[in-house]
Amino acid sequence: MNLRITSRHMELTPALRNYVETRFGRLDRYGLKVGSLQVVLGVEKLQHKAEVTGAVSGKRIQAKTSTPEMYATIDALVDRVDAQFRKWKDRLVHHKPAKSKKS
Repeated sequence: MNLRITSRHMELTPALRNYVETRFGRLDRYGLKVGSLQVVLGVEKLQHKAEVTGAVSGKRIQAKTSTPEMYATIDALVDRVDAQFRKWKDRLVHHKPAKSKKS
């Protein structure tokens, strides 16, 4: 998975970058074809915001979160993307075409 991490109105520290990479690394367990994900971290007034956009097997993935603390925001964002990945993987596994019966 290719992650592009950018920041708005804040400095992106190596510790924060490492945290984002490790948290998003757990999404590899689904085995989906993830091209690249764009993660944008930012601060507006007292709210820390994070958003992610990308494509998984041709389907667009997008999520946004906002909390007073950046690490909690990243955790919430990963949980939302995880739910989308889980839903997509479930569709791939359980919506297979029915086998045709030969007469």
